[in-house]
Amino acid sequence: MLIEEQNGNFAKPVLGAVPSVVYNEDCVEGLKRFSDNHFDLAIVDPPYGIGASEMQMGNNAKKKWSKGKNWDNETPTAEYWEQLFRVSKNQIVWGGNYFELPLTKSWIVWDKNNGESGFADGEMAWTSFNKPMRIKKIHWTGSASNWEDTNGKIHPTQKPLKLYKWLLKEFAVEGNLILDTHLGSGSIRLACNELHFAFTGFEIDKDYYEAQEKRFKDFVSQLRMF
Repeated sequence: MLIEEQNGNFAKPVLGAVPSVVYNEDCVEGLKRFSDNHFDLAIVDPPYGIGASEMQMGNNAKKKWSKGKNWDNETPTAEYWEQLFRVSKNQIVWGGNYFELPLTKSWIVWDKNNGESGFADGEMAWTSFNKPMRIKKIHWTGSASNWEDTNGKIHPTQKPLKLYKWLLKEFAVEGNLILDTHLGSGSIRLACNELHFAFTGFEIDKDYYEAQEKRFKDFVSQLRMF
């Protein structure tokens, strides 16, 4: 049974033990349907506006990931930030160092522990919390084929499942409703399902939307086997 239709796009039924819904649509328009403070925590990874689809990639990587999609050429609009802060009580924003966000002492630094790979040593996330800065070391090396928790990379900015599980354990509490506005590979959706957090996500690109749907179904099927 389909849950809802928005401009011809359907939210899929719950597959796991907790509600998990993803919309294939523009998140700015989608967020307008939700009331103020509807979500307890938004963990988002919006485009940084640094042209990552064309930068720091070899020719093979460009061919695989860009697909003519200029997904990282512009930062989110002012309306995006307005809606994000309206519908969520707290926020964690990957790439927060690229955006004009309120001052915070509660930065997160993900140390990728990737040695001399030539890729960035880590990434930063801005948070709305009043907590000490945290550094989390989780090995993640560029576009290597031996991804820790996937059967291959499905998105150019894919982050590890372990990272999102750690974020939820550190910053979310039982019963929280989690939001992601730029779902990409869907790692956070998997983490929410495994840790029993209700989840709502948005992914505007049809190819990535379908890829994460398949990844989620496969993940839930594996969990049910144990």
